[in-house]
Amino acid sequence: MQLIGMLDSPYVRRVAVSLRRMGLPFEHRSISVFRTFTEFQAINPVVKAPSLVCDDGEVLMDSTLILDYAEALAGPERSLMPRAIGERQQALRQIGLALAACEKTVQIVYEHELRPSEKRHQPWLDRVQGQLAAAYGALEAQLQRHPRVAESATLDQAGISAAVAWSFTQMILPGQADPAAHPALHAFTERAEQLPEFLAFPQK
Repeated sequence: MQLIGMLDSPYVRRVAVSLRRMGLPFEHRSISVFRTFTEFQAINPVVKAPSLVCDDGEVLMDSTLILDYAEALAGPERSLMPRAIGERQQALRQIGLALAACEKTVQIVYEHELRPSEKRHQPWLDRVQGQLAAAYGALEAQLQRHPRVAESATLDQAGISAAVAWSFTQMILPGQADPAAHPALHAFTERAEQLPEFLAFPQK
């Protein structure tokens, strides 16, 4: 399999860390949807990162769908999702919050970097920033209620998604989400970033 996309995308990095954690062999190809658009287009005409080229040549896209396929390949013994319905519900909520934070971070960056300043709509930007703050506030509250330990043996999809999201926002929007206001999330991410699965795919 080949994972296509840059590691500065939280969606690409989320898949890379997860595939490594599940023990699924793959090749990572750092191809940009911006700088190497034509090269990416030759692999996936939609030019969406991440894209996964399967062993039979079929191309999948969207991190959540790629990971659903990876879960089927790995089997239940290597699954990153809990089986018990209550634990699965909590994991899905945490993943949803993490992905929402990623989405809102990207929207803020695009608003600043891709939209001309004279066309920037401040009420929209304020709304997105509020959504980002709400996502991280809820994620912090969940980690306070259900503490996690960042260890390779227990690293699951909820933990991977949360740590990847927090690192992404801290890198690309420094000062937007205060670590002091999110101590559980920040501490968990700091420890997760030292695990082999994360060190193998640094975001910078």
